[in-house]
Amino acid sequence: MSNNTKQNYLGPLIIIGVLFFVFGFVTWVNGTLIAFFKKAFNLDNTSSLLVTFAFFISYTVMAIPSSIILKKVGFKKGMALGLGIMAVGTLTFVPAAKMASYPFFLFGLFTIGIGLTLLQTASNPYVTILGPRESAAQRISIMGIANKIAGILSQRFFGSILLAGGSVGVALTSQQELDKVTVPYLILTGVLVVLAILILLSKGLPEVSEEQDGNEAQNSTKTSVFAFPSLVLGLITLFCYVGLEVISGDTIISYGISLGFPESEAKDFGQYTLWSMLLGYVFGIVLIPKYVSQQTWLKLSSILGIAITLVSLFTTGYVSVVCIAVLGLSNAIMWPAIWPLAIDGLGKFTKIGSALLVMMIAGGAILPLLYGTLADSFGAQKAYSLLIPLYLFILYFATIGYKKKNW
Repeated sequence: MSNNTKQNYLGPLIIIGVLFFVFGFVTWVNGTLIAFFKKAFNLDNTSSLLVTFAFFISYTVMAIPSSIILKKVGFKKGMALGLGIMAVGTLTFVPAAKMASYPFFLFGLFTIGIGLTLLQTASNPYVTILGPRESAAQRISIMGIANKIAGILSQRFFGSILLAGGSVGVALTSQQELDKVTVPYLILTGVLVVLAILILLSKGLPEVSEEQDGNEAQNSTKTSVFAFPSLVLGLITLFCYVGLEVISGDTIISYGISLGFPESEAKDFGQYTLWSMLLGYVFGIVLIPKYVSQQTWLKLSSILGIAITLVSLFTTGYVSVVCIAVLGLSNAIMWPAIWPLAIDGLGKFTKIGSALLVMMIAGGAILPLLYGTLADSFGAQKAYSLLIPLYLFILYFATIGYKKKNW
């Protein structure tokens, strides 16, 4: 690749990198919000995990509408629109705090998720087309690193504000706790609006054509997307993966508090998960595909996840918390490993298959609620047993399921 071509790619990739940073900053604050709302509204585990439900169910609702919107307005305007919708959602937090309304906060999270779905649907194709396809996996990993660094910063920033108590010996009222969100979410709203304007004014982002955005070169005699076992099993696998990633990443702060760790210490536990995921992405950049295939990595990651989960269930205190955090390492490269195995050979069904895969992000909405129900009934630690069958299904897909071409 010539230096001039690299320079042509660099500007747009920086813009997309900033957007992936925004994805991470907004998404990974959920773990802090779960612990914050649980305390401010005196919620049980199940009710507090409505945070993840409201946020991630929007992906299922908006996956197909997003593609329709992008066809009408284009990818560049679609990204700006997504940022604008996210800004509406973050701004909703201000009246929600004044009204002390948990449902209104959840509506704000759902709105943020709608904007984020549109934004991700528009920006993800750029990671593939802005450079050679054979190095796309490396670019995806780099974007993942930007995403996780943002998550670490957001948890540190919001954790220091939302999970910080009042003066020594002075307990804050519920309203005083909720008022903490006003200033940071007003700032976040302003940042999103500025980014939307900058995207609209940007000259460096090309439009994505239908030929660039999908692989429809193959023809298939099959008449339904559900006639492909590898896709159907891949849908279930992605549902399981997103669910276990959200559970391990977004419940760890509340889990630490349930074990007796003070909020001032537990607020940082979510960052341990993200550091583990960062390490996983670095391994991915170095090892895949030169030394290990994505399919083999997926198999090893699921085995590692099962082993670490078992250790977390039979240990106590800090060791158990660290085990939940280290699950980030096993989860890091699962998304880019599952996706190509699931859509391989779909031909003309590639686009609808991709949309269905995006809808499976619903795993991050539904499975954490199941975890919350188990935690309320049997305790937070025992509830992590739910992760074992999820990892087992991913292991099945990585060894047998992805090979199935016919039912």
